[in-house]
Amino acid sequence: MTEVTIYTDGGASPNPGLGGWAAVLLSPAHGARREIFGAEAETTNNRMELTAAIQALQALKRPCQVDLHTDSTYLRNAFEQGWLARWKKNGWRTAQKTPVLNRDLWETLWELTQTHRVRWHWVKGHAEDDLNNRCDALVRRAREEFPAGNRGD
Repeated sequence: MTEVTIYTDGGASPNPGLGGWAAVLLSPAHGARREIFGAEAETTNNRMELTAAIQALQALKRPCQVDLHTDSTYLRNAFEQGWLARWKKNGWRTAQKTPVLNRDLWETLWELTQTHRVRWHWVKGHAEDDLNNRCDALVRRAREEFPAGNRGD
């Protein structure tokens, strides 16, 4: 399996409001780097974080071993702490018996993680991580360019 490192970020301002998502994909074996980003008119921070991961995984042409880095504990913890598996088991209900927010995106992301082997890594946002900072800059760019271009490459 090809090994790929992905950094993602997403945000909306105000929240909810104009949102942007971004990902940097690195394939050391191929010496390749790809940046993708986009925006949505009326969305939330969490939806953009999920969209960034979805778009990045969908960009992969074959099943890969992925190290995915995110500054979203919501995204990482859903997998690492088993929230997503419990939500699915409970008919997409939370522990409080309320409907899971962003179910459409979670279902898509779940399917993608059945294709790719994903290891989740949390990184501190707006700190010293150059690739996380690059994603943040691309999120801002996506929002600034909206609606002129909804997807960068």
